[in-house]
Amino acid sequence: MKILVLNCGSSSIKYQLWDMTDESVMAKGIVEKIGLKGSFLKHTKADGQKVTLEGEILDHQSGIEYILGVLTSKNHGCLKGLNEIQAAGHRVAHGGENFSDSAFIDEMVHTEIAKLFELAPLHNPANMKGIDAMAQLIPGLPQVAVFDTSFHQTIPDYAFMYGIPYSLYKKYKIRRYGFHGTSHRYVAQKATKILGLDFHNLKIISCHLGNGASVDAIENGKSVDTSMGFTPVEGLIMGTRTGDLDLGVLTFIMDKEEIDQQTANTLINKHSGMLGVSGVSSDMREIENEAWNNGHKRAQLALNMYHYRVIKYIGAYAAAMNGVDLILFTGGIGENGPETREAVCKNLTYLGVDFDSELNAGKRGKDLLLTKPGSMVKVMAVMTNEELVIAEDTQRIVSAM
Repeated sequence: MKILVLNCGSSSIKYQLWDMTDESVMAKGIVEKIGLKGSFLKHTKADGQKVTLEGEILDHQSGIEYILGVLTSKNHGCLKGLNEIQAAGHRVAHGGENFSDSAFIDEMVHTEIAKLFELAPLHNPANMKGIDAMAQLIPGLPQVAVFDTSFHQTIPDYAFMYGIPYSLYKKYKIRRYGFHGTSHRYVAQKATKILGLDFHNLKIISCHLGNGASVDAIENGKSVDTSMGFTPVEGLIMGTRTGDLDLGVLTFIMDKEEIDQQTANTLINKHSGMLGVSGVSSDMREIENEAWNNGHKRAQLALNMYHYRVIKYIGAYAAAMNGVDLILFTGGIGENGPETREAVCKNLTYLGVDFDSELNAGKRGKDLLLTKPGSMVKVMAVMTNEELVIAEDTQRIVSAM
């Protein structure tokens, strides 16, 4: 089955075309600056050849039309016709309380995704544009929504509830939803397969560390707590997001700076986190360079805050599960940041982590066991692949129809 996987943002579309007979990527790329000047498509063939195509891309439908045109083009394509695409899988940020699994997109599911726009105003509307565009361009094509939140629907109520009047939860569905669920599920299953362990009989802490970051507690195959909350702002300090913040601080800033809700939302999402603290960048590589090579004090502070937050959440989830068997690092920083893994794991000896610093040093972009033989708790770096999960779920659901 050939499946087109789409991840639509507000002004971008990431895509991968999968051949599920051997789980190979036939082509992939990204459309950027949709609706803006200088829009373009970057396309990569299966053999690694790349091409950049510039053009006026006014909306998501024209962007996807552009993608389909490239995939079937004589010079850059890998398909003879659009009829070779047998299904489309979409990353959808928010599934609310209604979706504990990926779902075939029929009229009812389409309506439910639209109802969740207010819970994910920056993501779900963009995701929907991709769904609607594919329905227009390839009528009748089976489409599947894969939700970032669905893996976390097993979290118990005492962990997902906030200390607000219960009536507000019932009225507005204000609760912890969590995100990165597709990644956490994938790397946990992948790691246990590599190690020959039973995914359904372990206590796992998964650390997805990137520009957006979260920690997930997985017990016996189910997510039981996660650091992101009602929105992706809560939890770890991130590239430009605050992470955990006393709500009183936000209302104090709004009062003193005389800013409205929209400006405050931009402050905590776009101008805070590692960028806000360091004053250098939201990119961990640039912050590390300034901290280690130039003695930049605020960059050093930002790194210390980042590592401390991860250490604290691992400790909290180990306590919540009454132990941990396996700790995973994934995401751009988790996979490619041996320094971050070292800084975190040196504080985990109390859990029984016997970290192999020599093995970890300089290792980037590969699946790797990072603890010494006999370590009571194993630590791994695991490469995530959310697009593969979307393709797998799409194939599973469409094949069962």
